[in-house]
Amino acid sequence: MDMMAIVIVAVVVAGAGIVVGIGLGLFGEKFKVEVDEKEAAVREVLPGNNCGGCGYAGCDAVAKAICQGQAPANACPVGGSAVAEKIGEILGVSVEEGDKKVAFVRCKGNCDNVKTLYEYHGIEDCIKASVVPGGGGKACSYGCTGLGSCVKVCDFGAISVVNGVAVVDKEKCMACGKCVAICPKGLITLVPYKAKHLVQCSSHDKGKDVKAACSAGCIGCTLCTKQCPFDAIHMENNLAVIDYDKCKNCGKCAGKCPAKVII
Repeated sequence: MDMMAIVIVAVVVAGAGIVVGIGLGLFGEKFKVEVDEKEAAVREVLPGNNCGGCGYAGCDAVAKAICQGQAPANACPVGGSAVAEKIGEILGVSVEEGDKKVAFVRCKGNCDNVKTLYEYHGIEDCIKASVVPGGGGKACSYGCTGLGSCVKVCDFGAISVVNGVAVVDKEKCMACGKCVAICPKGLITLVPYKAKHLVQCSSHDKGKDVKAACSAGCIGCTLCTKQCPFDAIHMENNLAVIDYDKCKNCGKCAGKCPAKVII
């Protein structure tokens, strides 16, 4: 190949490169995705757990929702008030600190209170155990199996199994909701941190059947509902349920509960 041919090839390659480069530049300019600087800043201050406790798919999703006005600045339960304040500064809005919530296990059926039908020797997993007769070896089919699936998913070390029942450390809980989602019996719920009276039972059986299975279950006697001066507690399918928006923590319901299931 002579020198002229080499030069021609080099020119053609260089020209093609220039044309391609210009084309990519124009294409990129036309189809570029605009970056919302506020959204990026909000995402930066979020903790990055991607736990879903906010109700969105992850931190990217909730950052976008906050900036679009679809979620409040304090939407992240893990970040708490500190992160909410930073987001408020980024958005230029004032943030009202909402009531902190924590997970609560609605079961008092520990090894001392609940009767045992049989010894469970299967896989140490609540979901697996929930498909065996009675949902586990305990006489109350609504009760906590105590196998710790909720413990395994908690990123904050806030749950432990004590005497056969899962217990939440409210000071460590960040209300991410993973334990709520994993419990096959729906025993775990998020309640206000400041709530002082909670119904520690989930059984919908009638009183006689409850007492036959567990000495610490709600028997549906309605005494608690008759004591409340704020209409904050009602019976739903044989189970006492507290309306935390109305509850003033007076303690009258707990004082009258014969089973001492309102703690």
